[in-house]
Amino acid sequence: MASGERTPLRVGLFGLLGSGNVGNDGSLEAVLGYLGAEHPGAVVDAMCGGAEDVALRYRIPATRLNWYRGEYRTASRAGAVAAKGVGKLVDAARTAGWVRRHDVVIVPGTGVLETTLPLRPWGFPYSLFLLCAAGRLLGTRVALVSVGAGPIGSRPTRALVRWSARLAGYRSYRDAMSRDALRAMGVDTARDGVYEDLVFALPTPAAGLASEPSGTVCVGVMAFHGGNDDRARAGEIHRRYLDGTTAFVRALVADGRPVRLLTGDEVDRPVVAAILDAVDSPLVSAAETGSLADLMKEMAVADTVVATRYHNLICALKVGTPTLALSYSGKSDALMARMGLGAYRHSAREVDAGRLLDQFRALERRSAEVRRTLAERNVAAARRVERQFAVLTESLFPATDHAPAPRETP
Repeated sequence: MASGERTPLRVGLFGLLGSGNVGNDGSLEAVLGYLGAEHPGAVVDAMCGGAEDVALRYRIPATRLNWYRGEYRTASRAGAVAAKGVGKLVDAARTAGWVRRHDVVIVPGTGVLETTLPLRPWGFPYSLFLLCAAGRLLGTRVALVSVGAGPIGSRPTRALVRWSARLAGYRSYRDAMSRDALRAMGVDTARDGVYEDLVFALPTPAAGLASEPSGTVCVGVMAFHGGNDDRARAGEIHRRYLDGTTAFVRALVADGRPVRLLTGDEVDRPVVAAILDAVDSPLVSAAETGSLADLMKEMAVADTVVATRYHNLICALKVGTPTLALSYSGKSDALMARMGLGAYRHSAREVDAGRLLDQFRALERRSAEVRRTLAERNVAAARRVERQFAVLTESLFPATDHAPAPRETP
């Protein structure tokens, strides 16, 4: 290498990426966009849940998160149980070897420090702990960037999350409640910043896609079975959610409204199929969406959106469409409040079609005002993500031509 020539920075991206959840992949896209714009010389690869998909879609080298391919399937036979156990030991060595090859590892957003959906401690929480422990032992800085966190009931999961956060070299959050949750677990968050969800950095479809109201309502559905502490009544929660959402769609059709059913994860497809089967009408159709960009295009031409998944909500709010949340956690409530729509929330655990329809009609009566509010709030959200990336450059990367970044006030 010629004298004075700098070795390329090696950056790893880590998480449940490429696994069918378009929200997680949206966070990855935001960080890849940041690296391409601000650190184009960096050599980037990933260790993730869907390595094949990430390598194909984003054209970066990718390594499987787990040695055992059946990691996220329930193990009922002795051989599968043994393979999972061996996999935990193999993954410790694999993760350390991967971390060693990097200068910086970034965990791009997503709810990696929460259990708002069912999650076993020896699944992703264990993988995240291995990452952060390896980073601390090997001197590789691990950054948890604009991540989500929440109260955790399970002691083993809470311990793994707490130690992962403590061992990370950098932490920031997508909302204040995430930082508060980690503080309550005993993590010193005094120097941690609160910014915004990384998805707000993604490009937004051009305004004015719909020249006039179409009457279309986008309904984002979810394979919702409650949270980590609801396993005993998961079936009951899902049935109530599905029945209530179906009744709401049926009421919209009775009013002559076209309905577009949207998903945010591959696991949501059976919910779409169930609603289509129950509401047999040409007014109801399902959209094929493989990315957040696809979701935003659908939502940008709708009159109104009713959605459950967190990143479906972000997409709807980001394109400025009046949105009602079928909320399943505090993160959705906090997001809606920040965007000025705190009054338009409905519990995903107790979907009451009649009350939901009343809230929907109230939202539509304020459509013009809501669109103005969202336009203002989106500008502020995008600026918060810009500050996050500026701070990230200052905190993690070698000295460059960039001016010092402004710190976000905690």
